Amino acid sequence: MNRLFLLLGLLVFNPPDPGPILDGASIAFARVNTLSAEFVQIVNNPMIDAPDTTLGMLYQKRPNYFEMRFSKPKGDRIVADGKYLWLWTPSTTKDQVIRTPIPATGTTGPNLIGQFVDSARERYTARYLRAEGGNDVIELTPKQKDLPYSQAILTIAKTDSLVRRLDITEASGQVRSVVLKGLRVNGAIPDKEFKISVPAGVHVVNQ
Repeated sequence: MNRLFLLLGLLVFNPPDPGPILDGASIAFARVNTLSAEFVQIVNNPMIDAPDTTLGMLYQKRPNYFEMRFSKPKGDRIVADGKYLWLWTPSTTKDQVIRTPIPATGTTGPNLIGQFVDSARERYTARYLRAEGGNDVIELTPKQKDLPYSQAILTIAKTDSLVRRLDITEASGQVRSVVLKGLRVNGAIPDKEFKISVPAGVHVVNQ
């Protein structure tokens, strides 16, 4: 009888192979030319007691266009214009905008989702964590050691294999969660979303 209970337990708790789920996410994302969604971003810094929560709209267009337009704090923007990544946060620094070449990896930029689902089997060690509602939750640990994050947890919808949430543990120990709602795929996005005009008197810092 005890052996029977042990066998049943193994059957119940034996997780599925995350590989095919990641393959599905890669195929689904490869079909995305444009993407827009409402986002909620929650940053948990181990040095700060309360998490920082921001809201806004996220836009993405292949190959190298991306924006997070914040409604909270209102007016802040992160924009990838195809060549540069612009960080404009008048809520904290009114007289400065930071401009850097578009990064290939990281928690902002045009590869926010793609960096985790493209060639995922080759680039990450994957572990299936749980089914959650209509989603599969997968933990990824990068095989490459010099990335700006040490772990990513993807919440992937079973219906369309698109990522609905990322929980990224950054090298600093800070955990950044990005939740996407009202996802719209391959719709028209105005060109102005990927352009930034620096107001007079604002200094551009090149990094």
